[in-house]
Amino acid sequence: MIKQLAQNTIERAVTCLNDGGVIAYPTEAVYGFGCDPFNVDAISKLLTIKRRSLDKGFILIASSWDQLESLVQPIQPRNLQRIMDSWPGPHTWVFPANPEVPKWLTGKHETLAIRVSNHPIVRALCQQYEGAIISTSANVEGSPPARDYRTVTMSFGDALDYIVEGKVGDQLKPTDIRDAVTGELIRK
Repeated sequence: MIKQLAQNTIERAVTCLNDGGVIAYPTEAVYGFGCDPFNVDAISKLLTIKRRSLDKGFILIASSWDQLESLVQPIQPRNLQRIMDSWPGPHTWVFPANPEVPKWLTGKHETLAIRVSNHPIVRALCQQYEGAIISTSANVEGSPPARDYRTVTMSFGDALDYIVEGKVGDQLKPTDIRDAVTGELIRK
């Protein structure tokens, strides 16, 4: 259970998400930047902070499969079971995207990268937000990602709308990314 102080922090972060802001928060391995995935102004602000191309697309994180399922096309039940067995956890899977998913989420791809996180802060954010949020490493494109609150504050404090203080998980590198249909490793 999240302590009261942390709950107030989560509420403030969710207010920023609802207001179109960009936040930073700890994930399984690094600090991440996040925003409402369907707010084009928030996405633009995030891309500016990261100095990143829209072509790459984004990872969406959630606290449950229910928050993601409508964004992706169905896959074979045995493949879906393999994915469900890996969640919640530090495993990102790339699914065929539903055609209605905005191109700013998929980039130049026809797929969408998604993860049901086991990080307690991520889970609390997505539960309180009642949906998935963007998850991209807290860094300028090509630079090492931040792994602590102090680094994020010093590097990006003025550009962000809110920073959730907390510890990153035990992963030493950003999550592996696998193809949901084939199981192929895309990023280790």
